[in-house]
Amino acid sequence: MSTTGIALVTGGTSGIGRAVASGLVTAGWQVIICGRRTELVETAMSEIRVDGFVCDVTDPDAVASMFAQIRQRHGRLDLVFNNAGRFAPAKIFGDLDVATWREMIDTNLNGAFYVAREAFRLMREQTPQGGRIINNGSISAHAPRPQAASYTASKHAITGLTKAISLDGRTFDIACGQIDIGNAATDMTSQMNSGSLQPNGEMMPEPTFDLQHVVDAITYMASLPLSANVQFMTVMATKMPYIGRG
Repeated sequence: MSTTGIALVTGGTSGIGRAVASGLVTAGWQVIICGRRTELVETAMSEIRVDGFVCDVTDPDAVASMFAQIRQRHGRLDLVFNNAGRFAPAKIFGDLDVATWREMIDTNLNGAFYVAREAFRLMREQTPQGGRIINNGSISAHAPRPQAASYTASKHAITGLTKAISLDGRTFDIACGQIDIGNAATDMTSQMNSGSLQPNGEMMPEPTFDLQHVVDAITYMASLPLSANVQFMTVMATKMPYIGRG
């Protein structure tokens, strides 16, 4: 039997987040999204029938306030897709500036931690106890792209965060898994069709794949009972340069 309930999708106003939020609504979930831009949150609320919050996940107080309102409005939370994140401009490691490094870690890692911690607290305290957190990792959680040290480090750290939450969550029926996505077709990956920097220094077009497959994967992970968990799942364009030597 599939599971549904109350779900939160961070970074839910565009791209992967919005597609997953819409897919979860279709699957029967009551969905909450958050994003930084008021107009995009309001548009998503009206178009895909979700509740929404304006929230910058890099602000721990804002995240805590959002979760307090979720508790007040909905009473519980059964699923979090911890999706909010960003890319950084390509830069040789020796030329990577501290501000960019901090911005990437603050969004991709610290933001994910703030959200997961508040979700963990709510899921631990609610009755019935428990829930599921799905972190959005990346192919870069396994292998770097050239000139992407800050993004790569942040996504490798998400893997450690996923494992730690999964371990600590056992006592409280909190499951935590991770999806690592490679070249899903979104606005953020549209430039891959014209060329992406390769380790040999060449620019090469890379294949992408339909975002619906990510939606289907998340919906499956979310549908499992808390006695089962997809710990890690990689969904990627079959011919993208990842396995082997490119």
